[in-house]
Amino acid sequence: MFKTRLLSGIVLVILAIALILAGGDVLLFATLVISCIGMYELYRVFGVEKSVLGGIGYLAAIVYYCNLKWDFIPEILMLLMIFMIALMFVFVFAYPKYHSRQVMAVFFGMFYVAVMLSYVYRLRLLDRGLYLAFLVFLCSWGCDTCAYCVGKLIGKHKMSPKLSPKKSVEGAVGGVVGAALLTALYAYIFRTQMSLGTVQIWILAGIAAVAALISMVGDLTASAIKRNYDIKDYGHLIPGHGGILDRFDSMIITAPILFYLACYI
Repeated sequence: MFKTRLLSGIVLVILAIALILAGGDVLLFATLVISCIGMYELYRVFGVEKSVLGGIGYLAAIVYYCNLKWDFIPEILMLLMIFMIALMFVFVFAYPKYHSRQVMAVFFGMFYVAVMLSYVYRLRLLDRGLYLAFLVFLCSWGCDTCAYCVGKLIGKHKMSPKLSPKKSVEGAVGGVVGAALLTALYAYIFRTQMSLGTVQIWILAGIAAVAALISMVGDLTASAIKRNYDIKDYGHLIPGHGGILDRFDSMIITAPILFYLACYI
């Protein structure tokens, strides 16, 4: 199991590097595909993955990503409003086929997965975005790895015993510190390409620490949904890891946080 998980992890890292280096339409399309798969996994929990409701969710995600490329909708709120109204139409005229929680789950799934994950692509578009986009993976996956190692070594105090019994406070601290140090090292190595001074490197490390801390909320949110519906994994697409949401849960919330922190700090 460990060998399978390790090999899958290596493949994911290679794919992530290739997609970030490619950028542009390749990254946009790949992020859309990953988002739709993640939405399918989440919609399956609520039994709407192959329904009209689910179809509207996938269509909204596609339109949203096309708009990132061609900018034909003036503001995102307009798209979200049209999306919500379309869901309400289906809910009303198909009543009582769908439950209200399914309608809300479809709206939540599109925003939670597709919109938030799109910030990987949006981060890549910024100045020095090639280097900034890698921070999403460094913060989320780096935090996960450091938290796991520290938790295994010295973890004693449970962080959330009812939700995730294996996670410890010590592991969480190790994850945040580890992500900050990895980012500082990364920023130091590429300081010339990123035009960074010493102060800026440590500011970037601080941003990474904040993003890593918040990434744990994304991880625990995905776990909470699974516990609510008594499922182990969202899927089996990635051997040893589960589904897209099992592997990208922390990244979903890390990407927008890094984007806005990078823009304004």
